Amino acid sequence: MASEAGRRPKPQQQQQWDRLLTFQHFQTTSLSRHSYGYVQDGMKALVESEFSRLRGNPHSQHISSKLTYDTIEHVRYRILEHFNTTSEDYSIIFTSGSTAALKLVAETFPWRPASSENEGSRFCYLTDSHTSVVGMRKITEAKKVPSISVKPEDILLSQKSNGAVYEPACKTPHLFCYPAQSNFSGTRYPLSWIEMLKSGCLSPMTIPGEWFVLLDAASYVSTSPLDLAAHPADFIPISFYKIFGFPTGLGALLVNNRVAHFLQKTYFGGGTAAAYLAGEDFYVPRKPISERFEDGTISFLDIIALKHGFDVLERLTGGMENIKQHTFALAHYTYTVLVALQYPNGAPVIQIYSDTEFNSSETQGPIINFNVLDDNGCIIGYSQIEKMASLHNIHVRTGCFCNTGACQRHLKISNETIKKNLQAGHICGDDIDLIDGHPTGSVRISFGYMSTFEDAQTFLKFIIAIRLGKVDSKLPFQITLGGTEEPVGQDVTVNGHETGKLSQEDVLLPVELNNSSMTKKAMDFHSPETEPGSGLHIAPLISTAALDGGVAPLLITNIYIYPIKSCAALEVTRWPIGNQGLLYDRNWMVVNHNGICLSQKQEPRLCLIKPLIDLQRKTMVITAEGMEPIDVPLDEDNGEEYQVCQSKVCADRVNTYDCGGKISDWLSKFFGRHCRLIKQSSNFKRSTNKKHRQDLSHDTNASLSLVNEAQYLLINRASVLVLHQLLNESDENGTEELLPMRELIQRFRANIVINGTKAFEEEKWDEISIDTLHFLVLGPCHRCQMICIDQQTGQKNQDVFQTLSSTRERKVNFGVYLMHELSDSALTHFLSVGSQLLPVLKDTENYSLPSS
Repeated sequence: MASEAGRRPKPQQQQQWDRLLTFQHFQTTSLSRHSYGYVQDGMKALVESEFSRLRGNPHSQHISSKLTYDTIEHVRYRILEHFNTTSEDYSIIFTSGSTAALKLVAETFPWRPASSENEGSRFCYLTDSHTSVVGMRKITEAKKVPSISVKPEDILLSQKSNGAVYEPACKTPHLFCYPAQSNFSGTRYPLSWIEMLKSGCLSPMTIPGEWFVLLDAASYVSTSPLDLAAHPADFIPISFYKIFGFPTGLGALLVNNRVAHFLQKTYFGGGTAAAYLAGEDFYVPRKPISERFEDGTISFLDIIALKHGFDVLERLTGGMENIKQHTFALAHYTYTVLVALQYPNGAPVIQIYSDTEFNSSETQGPIINFNVLDDNGCIIGYSQIEKMASLHNIHVRTGCFCNTGACQRHLKISNETIKKNLQAGHICGDDIDLIDGHPTGSVRISFGYMSTFEDAQTFLKFIIAIRLGKVDSKLPFQITLGGTEEPVGQDVTVNGHETGKLSQEDVLLPVELNNSSMTKKAMDFHSPETEPGSGLHIAPLISTAALDGGVAPLLITNIYIYPIKSCAALEVTRWPIGNQGLLYDRNWMVVNHNGICLSQKQEPRLCLIKPLIDLQRKTMVITAEGMEPIDVPLDEDNGEEYQVCQSKVCADRVNTYDCGGKISDWLSKFFGRHCRLIKQSSNFKRSTNKKHRQDLSHDTNASLSLVNEAQYLLINRASVLVLHQLLNESDENGTEELLPMRELIQRFRANIVINGTKAFEEEKWDEISIDTLHFLVLGPCHRCQMICIDQQTGQKNQDVFQTLSSTRERKVNFGVYLMHELSDSALTHFLSVGSQLLPVLKDTENYSLPSS
């Protein structure tokens, strides 16, 4: 009874559907959030009516199940209609996504291993293919079928030379897979290849046999119509969230009925058998291909939603052809301006990776892949651009986008370099964007049906602001020709490129950007001395403790601990240290209702939570404006029972316990959403990260609290002063101090602040001693957007990160990580303000302690 019972959709699913089409689809990148929310009022009523009915498992025969089955079949017809075909020519197999559809083809295609009679099957794929396509070769390898990658230029040469080998008598099946649109560059490969391959006019390699075509349409169909009547590929995997943005985890494989009969399926799951015996090898599959291949209960509530998705998409946009032209116009406009951007010395600001010049929607999709350059032509790492973009509420995709082949071709990365980068610690999806000065990936933006010219301009203004120094709350310029303002509604050009007809609010970007330069050349922070004529001179900092004519000692000026991760600092003058760093530093963290750690990136108001630790009472008192103070015990051994749980910090699993309902209610009230406070268990040891230094001993007894990288973070006041002067000099009026030094120091959330040495000298140190304590310098701290948050108010601005980014060479480094390993001594060690430091330079070169 339970297995057959109908079930109503959960409220959360209704809420998700209420948001359908109000979000720009995320098949690549969304640009700005203000474009959301264009769904019509009637959509909600329609969906509420749909979900008010009881839905049952479609494998049963009762009324609610029959309703589900009939609705799903109707959705199949609607999908086929969308692709200009019918159930007479194509069948639809619902999958968990386009990846599952590709895997299904690899597992069921009638591969023929080589024998003495013939050479056997081949699996060929374009090098500009998604990872999920390339991964099919592991299945063919197990079936003893060779896989061959084909470069785009090679297949084009084959097309020109008509070098196919066509033998009608040979029926050995081969499979060629290529993307209709590259998810890396947006290049659109000819759909005419389908018929040419199937007819024998084109072949990816000279081998007799019959070619079948798998067209990877996942990226293409998100913004373009696909006419299967005109281009009848054999297999077409698609993903619905790339079209609508909802639902995720649902895709389909469209199979040409001409080839459906010879797909060889082995496993059978629930709902796919016409009959079978449990005690005997007897199984008869269902005849319809969809019922034969859809193992188990399909995601019927999400499938039902698709019909409304197609209907609303048609009503809002007028069809996929309109989406195609609209999105291409935005991409062409953005591309035209990007290629025109130049530094004052004539160097380009952007390097675009494309096979086209964005002159036709038939050959180019609405995807722009690029890297940002400095005025010397050196690439700025993609992670740095991603961080700056997020400060402008712009979300970009970075890396190689699960398309290593295209990434290698466009960025000129050899196979040997890929292997070398892996040995250096770089893996797909991380933020290691430059190795030995060479890029490991790039930045990608794309446009969807909800994108507007305002979105494009927001992105272009962001690039102009961070590289050419033009920061203006208004759209900065009118597009001009020959010094005169272009009439509204006329065809406008930028450096000779036609952008199309724009409305008055869209005609706002410059032709000539040579005047849009930084007021001074960016200073190289890695060199304490400035170049002559740079206009910036930083006098060496001298500690107030230095004697006249003497050399300042290196002193600790401030010590901070952060009991609750991402919450306010507690400044102390003398504090005990333990195995994990400063005692109770980052021992607690605030998590949301899913147990995910909150940081100031998602919740800037965390900095307004102020913890105070009373070591005598063994209590932490937490305060916040408008809230009554609340006490939390420092340790869990006070007789109360706590719920043990697990969480993650920087991909590390940590054992924690919940601090109880009282503090949870307090935090939930403050943030206006459900939150809890958890503490790292005292008996749990989190190993130190060897990413920074490979010479750490495996048996070290040093461990980490809930910090991201290391036990301690040290910053240098002289380094802060350099940034402080740059920030003040960049002020438009030049009269108003942007940030007090103390506030700027607090933004970097260091544990130890020192004085008495040159700016950025700390990056040259290998070790330091403080009194009787010895610390290893693990390396620099790569900064994120949190330094843009005012730790007193929770307000955010981009100036600090943007200024630091423009002056710190390839990485936004500031401060260094330290590790300290306690001896076996039972003595309690302390760190104190006023203590002197003795650093040791890298390469074992000693640095003498100045006399005081």
